[in-house]
Amino acid sequence: MSHHTAMVPEATWVARWAGALLCLVVAAIHVVDQGGITATRDPYYVGVAYHVLEIAAVVTAVLLLIGLVRLGWLLAAGVAVGPLLGYILSRGPGLPDYSDDVGNWTEPLGLVSLAVEGALLLLSVPFFVRSSRRST
Repeated sequence: MSHHTAMVPEATWVARWAGALLCLVVAAIHVVDQGGITATRDPYYVGVAYHVLEIAAVVTAVLLLIGLVRLGWLLAAGVAVGPLLGYILSRGPGLPDYSDDVGNWTEPLGLVSLAVEGALLLLSVPFFVRSSRRST
């Protein structure tokens, strides 16, 4: 039995593909929201956070697909929670030097993003817990 086969039961194949796809959709939504891959949102720290999220989402998708599920599901939860928290903070109290979205709770792209991130969180947490139990 190879190391790769030992790490990834076949029963998780669909979940891993779904998780990878959701991660890529999170990345795509944020690329669109920032105005393209090479664009950076203002203020600068928000733009950097977008780029870090997009890179993390792509790396996470790759990890899930190649079978590094424990790390992949952990990062997938982060890819989901990070922008969820950003959405709440940017629409609620606002962020330093960034108040453009305060009160803008019903922006269509934001709502799509919430749905995708929520689905990713609901998928990733149980699979991360399951993968952690198997390794002990």
